[in-house]
Amino acid sequence: MALEIPVDSTTTTTNAAGPNPGEVIVTDNLWKTYVMGDQQVNALRGVNLRIRHSEYVAIMGPSGSGKSTLMNLIGCLDSPSQGRYWLNGHDVSQLNDDELARIRNKEIGFVFQTFNLLARATSLHNVELPLIYNGTPTAERTARAKEVLESVGLGSRMDHKPNELSGGQRQRVAIARALVNRPSIILADEPTGNLDSKTSVEIMALFQELHAKGNTIVLVTHEPDIAEYANRIVTIRDGVVAGDQLSTRNRNQQP
Repeated sequence: MALEIPVDSTTTTTNAAGPNPGEVIVTDNLWKTYVMGDQQVNALRGVNLRIRHSEYVAIMGPSGSGKSTLMNLIGCLDSPSQGRYWLNGHDVSQLNDDELARIRNKEIGFVFQTFNLLARATSLHNVELPLIYNGTPTAERTARAKEVLESVGLGSRMDHKPNELSGGQRQRVAIARALVNRPSIILADEPTGNLDSKTSVEIMALFQELHAKGNTIVLVTHEPDIAEYANRIVTIRDGVVAGDQLSTRNRNQQP
């Protein structure tokens, strides 16, 4: 049986199954179990989580807490051992690998700590990649890639390769790539982990701008100061939701 931990009454976490109108992420009793020899390790133990369209949510927890496992399930990189997951109204819990790949390309924009850019490709080509995979015509994908690069402040760096860019510029290219498919959610995994403090502040300011434009952002981090940029912080510990509350900044803005 999953461990029941009370959460803040102001949050949208609930144990009721199925998505409500306006919810983009809903998990119901989500478990992930790994078999290691003759032992079973429960990385997640009955996680219930609801995230609405246009929310900015940080998922925070120490190493081994289960936050990375939860990120993999939310990002359709893995399937749960038990429970259900709805993404943008669709139950994706039991999809096969090919179906999950199609959902990822359509619904999720990923931003990783290590940028994951093609070293020999220009910024423009790196951003075009998701559109190439889904068959977008050349003229349209080039126009859309240029548009999102402009939106993240890299209009003058479209022909530059990653080794010609700073760390912050590389992360901006990665963010542009995440945006180009107009996904349901932007899933950012430790997006400032390889950046210095000044650049981290700049990248987090960009995420705030994207959220202000209506994007749904899920930020995975172990750093409390980075989590505070979000409007809501979900804390994972020992595979369960140990806390779910408004960030301090967001609480201070409430009337």
